[in-house]
Amino acid sequence: MSGRGGAGESPARTSTGDGPAAPDTAAPGTPEAEGDRHGATANAADAPGGSEAEDGTTPGTAKPEDGTTPGGSEAADGTPGGSEAADGAAPGTAGAEDGTAPGGSEAADGTPGDSETENGTTPGGSEAADGTPGGSEAADGTAPGTAGAEGATGSDEAAQPALSEAEAELAAQKIERERIARRKAERQGPVDAGAKLSGKAADLLAAVRAVESGEKPSPVYFDEAPTSPRKPATAPAAPPAPARPAPAAPSAAGIEDVRAVLARGGAPEALAGPAATALGEGAAEQLAHDPWRLLAVAGVRPTQADGFARALLGAEAGPGDERRATALVGWLLEQAALKGHTALDAPTLESALTQYGVPDPAESLEQAIGEGAVLVFHEPLGPPVAEGEEQPVRVLVGLEGYALAEESLADGLARLANTFNDPADWEKAASGAGPGADLVRAVSGHGLVTHTGGEAARAEPLALLTAARDLGLRVCLAAHAHAPAPGAVTVAGLLSGTQGPGRDADGQFAVDLLVVLDAPQLDVETAAALVESVPDGARLVLSGDPGVLGSAGPGRVFGDVLAARACPQLVSRTPDPGPIGELVSGIGIGELNQVDAPGKEVVIVPVRDAGEAVHRTVQLVAESVPRAFGIPADSVQVITPGHGGSAGTRALNAALKERLNPGPGRFGGFDPGDRVVHVPSPGRAEPGRVVSADAQGLHLDAAGARIVVPKEQVDSQVRHGWAVTAHQAVGARWPAVVVVLPGDAAQALSRDWVYSAFGRAERHLSVVHGVDQALPRAVAEVLPKPRTTRLTGLLRALVAAAQDQPE
Repeated sequence: MSGRGGAGESPARTSTGDGPAAPDTAAPGTPEAEGDRHGATANAADAPGGSEAEDGTTPGTAKPEDGTTPGGSEAADGTPGGSEAADGAAPGTAGAEDGTAPGGSEAADGTPGDSETENGTTPGGSEAADGTPGGSEAADGTAPGTAGAEGATGSDEAAQPALSEAEAELAAQKIERERIARRKAERQGPVDAGAKLSGKAADLLAAVRAVESGEKPSPVYFDEAPTSPRKPATAPAAPPAPARPAPAAPSAAGIEDVRAVLARGGAPEALAGPAATALGEGAAEQLAHDPWRLLAVAGVRPTQADGFARALLGAEAGPGDERRATALVGWLLEQAALKGHTALDAPTLESALTQYGVPDPAESLEQAIGEGAVLVFHEPLGPPVAEGEEQPVRVLVGLEGYALAEESLADGLARLANTFNDPADWEKAASGAGPGADLVRAVSGHGLVTHTGGEAARAEPLALLTAARDLGLRVCLAAHAHAPAPGAVTVAGLLSGTQGPGRDADGQFAVDLLVVLDAPQLDVETAAALVESVPDGARLVLSGDPGVLGSAGPGRVFGDVLAARACPQLVSRTPDPGPIGELVSGIGIGELNQVDAPGKEVVIVPVRDAGEAVHRTVQLVAESVPRAFGIPADSVQVITPGHGGSAGTRALNAALKERLNPGPGRFGGFDPGDRVVHVPSPGRAEPGRVVSADAQGLHLDAAGARIVVPKEQVDSQVRHGWAVTAHQAVGARWPAVVVVLPGDAAQALSRDWVYSAFGRAERHLSVVHGVDQALPRAVAEVLPKPRTTRLTGLLRALVAAAQDQPE
């Protein structure tokens, strides 16, 4: 990195310090995160060190700088941290009495919760390298209340008649999932009574029927990893309109019934609304019969559910209760989804169940599979074997919703790749497309194309759109959360129907070419809804930088599509320009190099502690950068690893507000002119500015669009935005960026985090550096955490099957 000083700061160079620990690879017993992926009711705490990292595929090998030795130890056994006693109570507490731990971090989805882990979970448990949560929880076995109670605000109120964009988006995604289920039902109906089943499928059916009859199921189906059973699907129906209202809120009577059951079990009555919403019709009866169903409520942990069950059932509520084990299996898979996994290895789940005091985890997992609570899959390992030999497989267990989304996504991608039969001669258009010529040629003859490259490479999809529009095609450009060009839309706006070309009579997008930027930010459910809506014969381009932080939700869509090699893959040759581009390109291959920055494009500002880091950051934003580069303070973005801690976003935003827009915070902590980040749904962080507030809520200006955030949602959806995290910043760029790395952030750093944060700067990058040698070590050694997904194998199988079909 540059050794030159600039922007009024002294020259600096990287110094030495402690090496980082991978944020998602906690050794057993280390408190980490468990909680609500959606972040709407997160009663969050600050994870140690402010961990924030995400999955992403970063090319290259790790080369340590300054003689550091690569290596770094991580928990590789895949077992969850912590343990619970046989009665369901954990032997100790994780963190402080209120569930908080020192430091600060932020949800990867950009939700304004108090803490962030790699995937956007809220803390409260411990987690293994595979993302399975462990059991560092309160030992008192008390009924739930710490997690989720405080965040439950107004859940039992009547639904508002007018839908927000977030509500419309969620409704549209629900509708698309229903359409996906119907589409799959058309292709694959239920097998009549099992008469035609044989081999592994027959073993599985026998196991399911054994469970239904009260017998112990045979373990053969589990050991041999059969294909998962499918539930009978409803008859196909006409696609509904995308703007259908969100599902009705639970009735007041239903909430009251749930509140009464909670009171009997000593649980906070504030959970009544969330529980009624999560469990649906008959929620009170469900809880009375099976108290562990309370784990379906975001933020509730096993120890708390155990206390609730003991209060309701007495001595009947033992650690080996089948209801408890089934609920734990589902909860563990939901926690894994918060870490980006769509499934987990069966041995990992069994190990996690052991940690939670389940006496026979293998039998409990079989029970959950037999009841249909979860699905089991076998994924071939290695190349195909000769006929007569047994193919090694990996046994995976997953929730039906994520499995259905992943399979639907694979079907949709294969459909676009295999059914496109309208190649066109775009050579004339390609000759005028400049650096996008190769992309234009590839898209002219294929229905599915991937495109990878850095920030400068985004010009190539834009050139493709121009060429396609000139050819008379209906085109659409969609990005994750920040529209990169006039006429572009966000993925959320496109799905909800509030932006974009709209849908045809079949419920599909009225486009001939859809280009999706920031493809690494697509989670599996969003991607499935998106691809399902692309009509036959249209072209889809997925474009993005594999080196950036991955999606907030489950899945590794872009990386899995690239790994499947199911379509043409265009790798941009357009380098990111200047010293910042050179620096970021080196980080992408694991090298933190010194770069020549004659215009002070890159400046290192050393600090001794967090207090100095905050002081120097305010000085850079308010004085040094505007004076040296003529960039106004409003165009300088601060990025730091987490929300909590003495130099997290909260501390930095408080200091920056005092300097740049002082005020009493009379609108729920906000004043007119405050720079904010609005998070309407998980994974979206939209910059804006406070305009005013009234009885309706907080009025924001977001890129010229007026947004009203209801007052009851302000605390969960709006945060000051002078300082953000790298997850919130992905997909956007600013003329100047100040990256703050306080000493307690060392363990939060990883290659993809540094790559993403440094790459947000266009003209100037200042690094407030207090982590010493942890920075080059993170770049060289701390790779993105792997995610367990099925999409690559599914897509490869579908493409291979299509190729084997006769012409």
